[in-house]
Amino acid sequence: MLFKEIHLLGIKSGKINLAFRQWKQATVKSGKLLKTSVGMVEIGAIERVDESAITDQEAVNAGFKDKTQLLKSFRQQHLATIFRISVRYHSEDPRIKLRERTELSEKQFAQLKIKLARLDTFSKKGHGLS
Repeated sequence: MLFKEIHLLGIKSGKINLAFRQWKQATVKSGKLLKTSVGMVEIGAIERVDESAITDQEAVNAGFKDKTQLLKSFRQQHLATIFRISVRYHSEDPRIKLRERTELSEKQFAQLKIKLARLDTFSKKGHGLS
């Protein structure tokens, strides 16, 4: 599930707590954590909704000026089901701290070498390259 940067910033700040998507079927599951540019975003309740049931306030909670602007954001008008998805900022991306770690213990280095060797063994492109 992709978000525009402006919506991600709104989710992180707490101003945005809903998303609306038009899909044939839901492509995310409740409880899933998504890695985004602002950190981890948690997917909450996912509900099918009729266009007429969406309120202007819900559109604002999804980062739009009003319901009309939200509906215009859908690329395929009336071709798929509309889903209302609750979202919330969960935490910083854990990969950031991993990137900042520059030293490995002997044990960690040995485990990494084993993993890399396994990747090389099963790679169709990289096997045998020096």
